[in-house]
Amino acid sequence: MEQLQTARPGKNAQAQVPNLRQYLTFVLSGESFAIPIEHIREIIEFKSITTIPLMPEFLRGVINLRGAVVPVVDLSARFARGATVVGQRTCVVIVEIEGEAETQVLGIMVDAVNEVIDVDASQVEPRPTFGAGIRTDFIDSILNIGQRFTVVLDVGRVLSADEIAGLMGVAHEDDAIAD
Repeated sequence: MEQLQTARPGKNAQAQVPNLRQYLTFVLSGESFAIPIEHIREIIEFKSITTIPLMPEFLRGVINLRGAVVPVVDLSARFARGATVVGQRTCVVIVEIEGEAETQVLGIMVDAVNEVIDVDASQVEPRPTFGAGIRTDFIDSILNIGQRFTVVLDVGRVLSADEIAGLMGVAHEDDAIAD
């Protein structure tokens, strides 16, 4: 898989302007979403995914990322919107999620990556209690940028590292039993 860009800024990038936070914005089913940049490791071009039998629909499979097995979550399927249709701009965003035991590296499939944006704290609205078309426990906040809103995902809840690790562990245990 070809690396498109590294999204991780220098540690001092936000220290100069304390009220600014950076977010990676992307499109999923025609809607704009964001993830805080500190969770992003890199963005890679979508090539192919190895499927794993008996996994939930949202766990699309695994990829080989420089020798490491990385599970890939289809966010569209995770939000009960059906599987992502792979297009020319489809990519996999590699994120790091803090689990109880360790940090888990996961890939998330998105329709397209837009940009990294700097957002002032005054443009961040709290999580709504209703609406938005997805479970609100997946929402961290809402960015109010000009005339549009962007949903900021709570990466730890959307991509529960412990849940994914548990699913992957079940798959590996089943492989061991079959051998």
